[in-house]
Amino acid sequence: MKNKLINEILKKMTCSLVSGQLQQLENVLNHAFSSIEIANGEQSKDSSVTDKDFLELFLAAKKIEGCSDKSLKYYRSTIETMRATVSKFEPNITTDDLRQYLAKYQANNDSSQVTIDNIRRILSSFFSWLEDEDYILKSPVRRIHKIKSSSTIKETYTDESLEIMRDNVEKPRDLALIDILASTGMRVGELVLLNISDINFSERECVVLGKGNKERIVYFDARTKIHLKNYLESRKDVNNALFVSLRHPHARLSINGIETRLRKLGEQLNIPKVHPHKFRRTLATMAIDKGMPIEQLQNLLGHQRIDTTLQYAMVKQSNVKIAHRKYIG
Repeated sequence: MKNKLINEILKKMTCSLVSGQLQQLENVLNHAFSSIEIANGEQSKDSSVTDKDFLELFLAAKKIEGCSDKSLKYYRSTIETMRATVSKFEPNITTDDLRQYLAKYQANNDSSQVTIDNIRRILSSFFSWLEDEDYILKSPVRRIHKIKSSSTIKETYTDESLEIMRDNVEKPRDLALIDILASTGMRVGELVLLNISDINFSERECVVLGKGNKERIVYFDARTKIHLKNYLESRKDVNNALFVSLRHPHARLSINGIETRLRKLGEQLNIPKVHPHKFRRTLATMAIDKGMPIEQLQNLLGHQRIDTTLQYAMVKQSNVKIAHRKYIG
């Protein structure tokens, strides 16, 4: 009840006081009410809420919004790490507390700017939710702006690298795996969920379940169709999963299983950084390079924001030169 009363007072004074004065008023009110018990016939929303309750309520809200279990796990670990370090009840955490936390975290863990900004975004989501739910007056992350990071050109596979991989795999499964990743650009997490029945060979397409439990159609080429059929015909198991392990009991292939197999293949062939996500980036770059409209590529990759699509795709400098001559002269 006390927190609710203090928040109501601070809200009414927001238009009259600047941020520093509001903080000073909050400190005075907290001190003044520290030894006073305020009773109310109706229990206030935040009177029985603990640190753990805030986190659990937030995670429940994110789950309802469609966040994956992987994202929820990342939210939990990030917020729990912050709370263990700051050691304050959420309504009492200030902007300076979080700035110092981020600075110390980066120094202690030698973290990149991208990592620190990811933490900032999660904390912003958490405290914004607390603000929206009236647990706190104002999110302390509001004044912590996006952390700039140097943009690096991420690698893609060359045509030669893809052909070398195709020519040197021994198992029909691995050939089909490389082809479907290269031609669809789907996420590896989407791939491992596919069943044989999800594949439409006549239309060379399949429906995948992407982030936020959103379905979309992806397409594959004729070569992938042939190699995928060859792989399925070679199987002796009865598992309905599209890709399974080579050994008995032929369980559904996991994300880790695909990553491990591709990494070993890259090491054998001396191809650096062979990873399933690199196929997705390669397809995006190739599509942009060949003139696919960015909106169509966004839909193909299943991105909510077009900015994300632009981060995936690189444009060859030779094409920039040709375009300059074509449109500018």
